Amino acid sequence: MSEKIKLETEFITLGQMLKEAGIIETGGKAKWFLRENSVLLNGSPEDRRGKKLHSGDVVVIGDQTFEIE
Repeated sequence: MSEKIKLETEFITLGQMLKEAGIIETGGKAKWFLRENSVLLNGSPEDRRGKKLHSGDVVVIGDQTFEIE
């Protein structure tokens, strides 16, 4: 089952999504988190905290799946 992340704007960055999902406490921790953890964006590895996520994107972190709406 996946968790839905609703967009309030055209896009959200990966760092913002991690904060919104409660995975990290502050945006400053995104760089560290992405260096230490495997994150897949639409099936491909992603480690850029500024990567723009749009509606329909799927982010997988460990056993958690997040859908951008």
